[in-house]
Amino acid sequence: MQQTAEHPVVRKTIVVNADIQRAFEVFTQNMGQWWPKEHHIGGSPMLAVVVEPRSGGRWYEKDEDGSECDWGTVLRWDPPNGLVLSWHLNGDFEFVADINRASEVEVRFTPEAEGQTRVELEHRHFERHGESGDRLRTEVDKPGGWTYVLGEYGKLLAA
Repeated sequence: MQQTAEHPVVRKTIVVNADIQRAFEVFTQNMGQWWPKEHHIGGSPMLAVVVEPRSGGRWYEKDEDGSECDWGTVLRWDPPNGLVLSWHLNGDFEFVADINRASEVEVRFTPEAEGQTRVELEHRHFERHGESGDRLRTEVDKPGGWTYVLGEYGKLLAA
């Protein structure tokens, strides 16, 4: 879908020091190692972020107190080329179970120079969140949003 004034999209890109297979695996299997610990919704500190490796899988956090907090669902699983996740957190970062009220995060992985991969993230359909959609878009588009999150992912791959 093209970005329009009615349906704005947030796009972020990073080139990481890993081949496409490793870039995809670290993004999906090791999210808890690079996802910023302060970016969570649970009541106790976050231990892990899990992306179940299949279409229909859960995307959620595990917290120190043993609780799990859903963030979304795996809508498309296409290793190592990409994935699409539903984002069920509204503009107040509260979980809303209704998939019809969830935005989408698509992540595409493209080989670059030898040993490097371009990772393109597109967060779209903020309008599905209703009145809180604009707040959510503003928050994830700030320097402390997707830019920061992807930067932490890139740091892990650079180490």
